[in-house]
Amino acid sequence: MRIGLIGLGRMGFNMRARLRAAEHDVTGYDRDTTVTDVPTIAELVSSLDTPRVVWVMVPAGDATHDTITELSELLTSGDLVIDGGNSKYTDDQKHADLLAKNGIGYIDAGVSGGVWGRDEGYGLMVGGSSDDVAKAMPIFDALRPEGNREQGFSHAGPVGAGHYAKMVHNGIEYGVMQAFAEGFELLEASTVVDDVPAVITGWQRGTVVRSWLLDLLVRALDEDPDLDELEGYVEDSGEGRWTLEEAVNNAVPAPVMSAALFARFASRQQDSTAMRAVAALRNQFGGHSVKKADE
Repeated sequence: MRIGLIGLGRMGFNMRARLRAAEHDVTGYDRDTTVTDVPTIAELVSSLDTPRVVWVMVPAGDATHDTITELSELLTSGDLVIDGGNSKYTDDQKHADLLAKNGIGYIDAGVSGGVWGRDEGYGLMVGGSSDDVAKAMPIFDALRPEGNREQGFSHAGPVGAGHYAKMVHNGIEYGVMQAFAEGFELLEASTVVDDVPAVITGWQRGTVVRSWLLDLLVRALDEDPDLDELEGYVEDSGEGRWTLEEAVNNAVPAPVMSAALFARFASRQQDSTAMRAVAALRNQFGGHSVKKADE
């Protein structure tokens, strides 16, 4: 197939390479002139044969909305836009409606795989009509991991379902990472365990917690056994927050994911106001010692 790809950052750049390795013809656009194939989105569109397929891989929010708005004015009936970024699922129907005014199809695609996807393949969760998904299937098959399609690709439902599935996926990811992190800290604090990296490496085969995230933790410990080259400051992409909003809206208890998100918030506080209050209360009711701010 011939496809346009807008956004050649950490994910998009590698996706272009994987698609080309599968012998698809990819024209990429990025504001970075050192990686782009064409100088403008308009030229990307004009380089494609109809019906066109354009994959958008830019940051969620205004950047995605502006790009899709521009495409709605450049593409024609029968063309297809795929949003592979981390857009909030509530934006998808708006974008689909905008494109539909000109007869342009729309698919939302949740993409997982990070910087490893170029070699390992990307896990894909898509939303849209069956006809549109079938039209783009050669692209999805090139991007997903080798093997059974069902184990690396899902047509989750109508427009919005792909990004909804990816949102929940990322909420689960938050919880799993936090569990590994807490286990690591407990092992480090122990006076019984001598070799923490050896223990975690030993979990990679035969244990019920073996996983790709565990493999990545082992890789990080190989590079920095005590992880003391890093500051314990963790951002969140937004999908963890959206997952918890949905949990509240649907009355679904999600204590693990909520704790993981709040732990990230706590990581950004050098001097927590809440913990100062806890220290003050402990001192008041129990006479427990406190550390003064200037100490």
